[in-house]
Amino acid sequence: MLLQSIKLLVLPPMSAARQTMGLRGERVAEKWLSVHGWEIAERRFRNGHRDIDLVATKREGVSRTVAFVEVKTRTSADFGGPVSAVNWRKQRELTRSAKVWMSRFQKPGDTFRFDVIGVILGAENVRIQHVENAFLIQSKS
Repeated sequence: MLLQSIKLLVLPPMSAARQTMGLRGERVAEKWLSVHGWEIAERRFRNGHRDIDLVATKREGVSRTVAFVEVKTRTSADFGGPVSAVNWRKQRELTRSAKVWMSRFQKPGDTFRFDVIGVILGAENVRIQHVENAFLIQSKS
């Protein structure tokens, strides 16, 4: 009999303080997008246990661009900052959820992209890093 080792990564539940910080970062990202001409179509679009923080749309003539936005909030840029936290696993989860959203809400002429917004909540200021087209949709998911 062949036994295989299975690794499970069990993460502790987020503390209330981290959840609050994450929500604050998402509100900052919403305002950033609104100021730059985007409309928020969805907040926390859920697909099973996965979610997309923000789904934003921008009209461009008769078509629209849909951005699936992952927001990462930190208190500092240590350890690579918030944007570097969107690894291949998170990209795969976002891609899967985005495909569900597209199957439900896609309109003719829509174009899609994945953005990452890093929010650093400092003691005296807020810094935002918006990476447009941060990664491409994964073909196998």
